[in-house]
Parts: sequence; C-alpha cells; structure tokens
Amino acid sequence: MIVVYHINNRISKVVSNDNSLLSFDYKGLISEGLYKLAVWFPQSKIVWCNEELQDYLNLKEIEAIFHHNKMMLSYCPGEMDFLGRKIGYVEESPFIKINKKVSYPTWQMSSIVGVVHASLLLQIKDKIKMDANFDYYLNSVAKVCMPLGLFCYSEPKLLSAYGGVVVYKETTIYTLFKFVKQHYKKRWQVLLFLNLILFENQFPLLPFVFSLFYKTRKNNNLNLNSIHVQSNLKNTIDKTIDVIIPTIGRKKYLYDVLCDLRNQNHLPKNVIIIEQNPSPNSESELDYLTTEKWPFIIKHTFTHQAGACNARNIALGKVVSRWVFLADDDIRIEVDFIKQAIENIDIFGSKAAIFNCLLKEKKNYCTTISQTTIFGSGCSIVKKIDSKKISFNKCLEFGYGEDTDFGLQLRNYGVDVIYFPKPSILHLKAPIGGFRTKIVLPWEKERIQPKPSPTIMYVKQKYDCKEQIRGYKTVLFIKLLINNGLLNLFQFLFSFQKKWKVSLYWANQLDKND
Repeated sequence: MIVVYHINNRISKVVSNDNSLLSFDYKGLISEGLYKLAVWFPQSKIVWCNEELQDYLNLKEIEAIFHHNKMMLSYCPGEMDFLGRKIGYVEESPFIKINKKVSYPTWQMSSIVGVVHASLLLQIKDKIKMDANFDYYLNSVAKVCMPLGLFCYSEPKLLSAYGGVVVYKETTIYTLFKFVKQHYKKRWQVLLFLNLILFENQFPLLPFVFSLFYKTRKNNNLNLNSIHVQSNLKNTIDKTIDVIIPTIGRKKYLYDVLCDLRNQNHLPKNVIIIEQNPSPNSESELDYLTTEKWPFIIKHTFTHQAGACNARNIALGKVVSRWVFLADDDIRIEVDFIKQAIENIDIFGSKAAIFNCLLKEKKNYCTTISQTTIFGSGCSIVKKIDSKKISFNKCLEFGYGEDTDFGLQLRNYGVDVIYFPKPSILHLKAPIGGFRTKIVLPWEKERIQPKPSPTIMYVKQKYDCKEQIRGYKTVLFIKLLINNGLLNLFQFLFSFQKKWKVSLYWANQLDKND
C-alpha cells in the first residue's frame, strides 16, 4: 500500500504502509504523480489523503473495505461534494444524494481521502486526461469507469474518529457545464441551462457556450476486463438460500418454477410461497405442494389479502437461510442458476445482486457486471436482512415504485446492488390470474388526475434531492408536451402544474401513512 499526502493541489509526501517515507520529489499534477507511483508499484493500492487529515487516515480498515482490485473509494466528511447540488438537475440516479453514514455507491469522488488499485491507473493512463484539478480528475475517472465495471463508493471508514466537517467551495458553473459536456449526452447541457433559468434565476449563457468546445470522455474504447477481481471477503461461507415467491392465480406457472428449483444442482433450503386470493370463500389451489415430493421445505401461506408488498414482507419474515432469492411466479431458470449466482456473488463480495431477466425475444445489451441504479423483486438475491429494518413499503401497494424503494432502502443501509448479466432469468410475462380484482386507488377518484403517479412522487421525495425532483419535473413536462403535439403551450403548462400539485398532495398523504 502506498499513501500519497497532498496539499494545495500538490503532492507533499509519499509513504509506504509501514509509514516509511519514500523518495518521491514530484511537483507536477497529483493525477500524474499517482500514475508514476502505479508504474513503480503495479500491485499496490494507491491511497490519497489531504495532509490536514492525515492523523485520521484509517489505514488498518482499508484492507477490509477495499476487498478487490476493481474498486475506487473516497470520502468527503461534509454535505457538499465537489460538483455541488446542481449536478442533480442532470442525473436522476441514486448516486447523487449520498448517505455519508454508510458505504454508499456513487461516482462522486473526493480528493479528501480515497484509494484505488494501481492496475486501474495503468489501464486508464491514455484514456482519461490527467486534469490539473484533482477533484475533477477523480470524479471523471469514476463517472467514466463505473458503467464499465469499476465499483465506486463513498466510504466513511476511510477516516476514523474525525468529528469535523470539510466544506467544499461549490465548483464554478463553468466547471459544472464542462463536466456535463464531457460525461453526459448533449441534451443534458441544454436541460441544465434550462433548469438554472427556471429554478435558480440564472442565465449561464457563457458557461454553456464555452462547454461546447470540450470533447466528450464517454467514447474512449476503455475496457477494464483485464483487472482481476476476487473479493477477500468471507461473504458466502454459508451458502444456504431460501426462495420467496408471491403468487396469485398462476398455478401452472408456479409449478414450472418449483420444478426448476427442484432440478437445481445447488438446492434451496426453503421455498416460501405466499398464495393470495382476495375472494372471501376461496381456498388454496396449489394441491401439488402436498401431493408431490420436493427436495426442499415448502413454507406455504394462504391469505385473502392481495398485494405483492404484503406477500413479500410475510415471506421475508420466514427466511432462515443466509441468502434469499426473491423470485416471481412466472420465471424460468437453468439447473445451475443458484450455483452460478452464489459463485459470482462470492467473487465480487456482493450482498445484493440483480440478474438479467428478459422476455424470450428480448436481447440483452447490458453485458457488464456493474453497480446498478435499479432493483428487481423478482430477479434478485440478497443477503439475509432484518425485515424490521428493510421491507417492502406497503404505502406503495398496487402502485409503482416498490422495487425502487426497496433497492434504495438497501443502499441507504450500506448494501450495494450489483448487476450480473449471467446467469440469466427468463421472464414469461404470464397473463394475470383470473380472480384478480381492479384496485381503485384514492387519487383515481380525483377530477384532475395526478401526474406523475403519487407513488413515484413519494419515492422521489423520500430519496432524491431537490434538484433531482426539479429536473425530473422539467423532463416530464417536455415529454408530455411533445406527446400533446406542442399546441396550446400555456394551457398545457397550467394543466400540468395542477396535475403536479395533485400528485404532491397524495404523495404527502402516503408519507403520513408510512
């Protein structure tokens, strides 16, 4: 491990992990200095730390938290990050509003303290420009490489016993526009410009124009597949797994799922089935649960209360194994699905994984193992969780956003969600069961129908920053306006504002019931 201390945008000293001073008198850019050290020490972790916080650098913890080479960790002990709050106008992902109390996935890196493996620096040397501004460089590396499989986190354990707050001077609007031009599609420059006019009372014409002359960093043919990954976490010593399946009116499809589970070369310990039928006098139709023999324990619950959130919460409370596979009742899996899934989780040291789940005719274009913004309650494996702390939000029952909410609960609890393209799941998209009844949500009786759905608004208010919600509002307005034919702009705007207010009202009602 090599530790680089810096101050005033220059390297001040370099030490090894035994605290012996290395002879490295380099006065150039910090980013170039890191690369030179990576050439000298290609098998080492490269740590950077602002000299003012060197007494709080937690070197002992790094070996545990930096558990494979394809990682990049940093931490800024303050609310404001380098790019500031306005980056929320151009990105809706969970990576913007960071929970600083836990290990949290984000490409927003900090020069305060961080660590990366030398192999990454060697890989990106000619692909990503070594900027004079060290913070800009770190954010650029993470933003470019995260979709390519680099695992990036805000990690509070990098500092120990530090009770202070580092206050970043918010980056200039020129730097913000430059970053957006170099790392996002062109339309986001225009949307940033528009949002700053609408919500910040700014008219940043010059920053917008100047940013047009910067080159994008997205199309650089960078590949990180050569970086070896093998987590040193003892994550999957206990490989027992339970499967939970909520079902309603899909007897035949559920049987096929159970047969796939029966044929697995890594068998689940328990299969927890929550069968729903809201008809008062109904009984279970799943006779094969008892008439056939199964190589696992089936925990079957029949309930008249419909709702996937409620069903999954009941099932989560019955999990006893180390891992839980959240499945749907209309999927198909190969015989080695669970075995492969656990092996992949072990390699990457993941605590939550989502797997490629597509319809038969759909082609998978996402082929890189990476951190993801989504969560799927029918195609995920999660380390056993405390269902009292993390559960499916029943406020979102029969609406939209319950999967998103659950995934965001995980991330805010310090559990990242990793996407694996293999092994894959086939989603049959079975027809809806015949005894389902139409649920009428309270806002459906409103004269003015809310837009967006109040459940979507609820999730956004709960997890997104103010700028993300405003940016979402602008994009939604433009999409609906285009679909409306671009006619009667002012009348449409008036109508849209009313629908937005109705959505806000019902989202707040949901929040009161949470």
